[in-house]
Amino acid sequence: MLRVRLSFLVVSLIAVAIFYRIGTIQLVEGEKWRQMSEDINLQYRPVKATRGNIYSANGSLLATSLPFYRVAMDPSVGKASVLKSGVDSLATRLAGFYRDRSAAAYKRMIMDARNQGKKYLILNRKQIGYQEKLEMMTWPVFREGRMGGGVIFEKIDKRYRPFKNLAGRTVGFLNEDQYGVGLEYSFNEYLEGRNGEALFQKIAGGSWKPLHDAEDIKPTDGYDIVTTLDVNIQDVAESALLRQLMNKDAAYGSVIVMEVSTGHIKAIANLQKNKNGYGYGEYYNYAVGEQGLTEPGSTFKLLSMLALLEEGKINLRDSIDTGNGSYKFYDRFMRDAKNGGYGKISVREVFEKSSNVGVSKMVHEHFGHQPHRFIEYISQVKLDQPLGFQLQGEGMPYFKDPKNKDWYGTTLPWMSIGYELKVTPLQTLAFYNAIANDGKMVKPLIVREISRGNSVEKKYQTETISKRIASEKTVKQLQSLLKGVVESGTARNIKNETYSIAGKTGTAQKLENGRYTQKYFTSFAGYFPADRPKYSAIIVIDSPKGFNAYGGDISAPVFREIADKIYAQDMEVQDKPTLEARHPASDPEAFPYIRAGNVEELRMICNSMGISNHYTGNETWVRSTISNKAIHWVSNAVEAPTVPDVSGMTLKDAIYILENKGLRVQFSGKGRVTGQSLPKGSSYRKDQVIKLTLS
Repeated sequence: MLRVRLSFLVVSLIAVAIFYRIGTIQLVEGEKWRQMSEDINLQYRPVKATRGNIYSANGSLLATSLPFYRVAMDPSVGKASVLKSGVDSLATRLAGFYRDRSAAAYKRMIMDARNQGKKYLILNRKQIGYQEKLEMMTWPVFREGRMGGGVIFEKIDKRYRPFKNLAGRTVGFLNEDQYGVGLEYSFNEYLEGRNGEALFQKIAGGSWKPLHDAEDIKPTDGYDIVTTLDVNIQDVAESALLRQLMNKDAAYGSVIVMEVSTGHIKAIANLQKNKNGYGYGEYYNYAVGEQGLTEPGSTFKLLSMLALLEEGKINLRDSIDTGNGSYKFYDRFMRDAKNGGYGKISVREVFEKSSNVGVSKMVHEHFGHQPHRFIEYISQVKLDQPLGFQLQGEGMPYFKDPKNKDWYGTTLPWMSIGYELKVTPLQTLAFYNAIANDGKMVKPLIVREISRGNSVEKKYQTETISKRIASEKTVKQLQSLLKGVVESGTARNIKNETYSIAGKTGTAQKLENGRYTQKYFTSFAGYFPADRPKYSAIIVIDSPKGFNAYGGDISAPVFREIADKIYAQDMEVQDKPTLEARHPASDPEAFPYIRAGNVEELRMICNSMGISNHYTGNETWVRSTISNKAIHWVSNAVEAPTVPDVSGMTLKDAIYILENKGLRVQFSGKGRVTGQSLPKGSSYRKDQVIKLTLS
């Protein structure tokens, strides 16, 4: 009995202590704990602003923030009669939409939450789009709105790229840790906007439910940025580069296309072999960044020729003895790519054939005793400093200084052909673009405008880096040399009759672990049309496999493919001669306006008008030539699996021929065809659009 009494006493004391503590918490410390609960469960939390859009030059969306929503509900809001009459239909709609549970399960979940007094219920964690949200707002109960039906649409912005991975590294990204690349990172201060602030309540499960409060601060959406990129040229550049990389099993490649007069970047493509060795992706901007700094090889010979011509020490007709293709500078041999060398050739041929021996001999002879003069020309064309490009992470060019210990007797000869120095493809292109622009160097530009709605916050104009990088005479000579490389030099494989190209091939052995290997860095830099340049471009491909791993065989064909397609798309770069200029007639009034078409119809017209005409062939489609005041019909074959020449034809005949070949015709103007967007003799694909100009 004693033990029972003691146990009862202990239990009684504990009970009294518990009731005492409850009373103290409730009555004495109540305000303190209520305030703590409110501080924990109610907070002002940031509300993210909608990130600005990124546009291409023609207004196409490259990146945007799309609103997605998570659907929740406050079952305690609204009249019981509204919920009772509409919950069955609502549950059926939810079950049919999400397909993750039955209508009965959704009804039970909603009614249980209502009975338990819950103020926040996530109906489904799957995110929906804006159109789906609009549809849900018409459903029973939900149509009563936030206060009448308790529906809560929690907005979640997601970055979306309509063109998927097109220009992926250039557009870039920005993660939650503020790490990023490309435009998203470089222009984040404009794109991110200003976050707002709203009152949230913490509920079971760690979720935060937004509450309406008069002191909420609305977010300010970010600015939009308008780039200079052209989605069509970007697509062409990526496709052409990818094909060559896969064909040559190369490590990586880069392409930049720029508008000559403005410096507007129309495309940047960087493709690198995936880690598993299969396929290619865009993981680093080699065109601009530090990892893109490489020894350029023979494309740098253009700078050497500029320095030599500016010094006035050489003439393009002078002769240089390149010997058997091997020449010793101190303890090292300089060699040409051609076995046996080129022998005695002109200065022009030295450049067109890309003779290492010829260029290095000239530079060593005229600058060997004063190498600082050669370096001054590098500074004159601004190759020794960053361009101040709008994307962050631009590589810093590297050139040796004759005053430093790492300058050797062999440095200048090797530097003259693009070794023992490092530049990015963008810096090389800016130099070549200056030659195309008659000596005026402009800063490459990729963002032209920052705006919000119709209000422009900031505009970026073309900046001139140097009004003239060399004398007018030297620039004209360099333009002539670059045309010669394509006409009869190392890039003659990309010569075509439709338009002219000027440029220079480059091939550099790769340095690995202090030794030059049999791996090559191939490139081609140039512009087109050569006689009135509108676009410049550079293509670099690293470590291609197979024979003939030279710039002319690897990179130049990619340039030609890109140039062909741009030329076909851009009517401004095409020649538009008048019909009289295209026709050999010396007296156009002596003959009717006949150029090309169906031979039977043309002969019938001429015979009815008493015009002498002759034809000995058996082709259906012909063109006219004039000889001794008579028309002679010559074949205009259209059966070949290439784009036919329809210039001079009536629109009816042109459409008949082109649509029978599977092309889709668009035209402007009246009269006969004076221009076509796809060059004659070029390849095409089915359903490709060809634009005709009539006059």
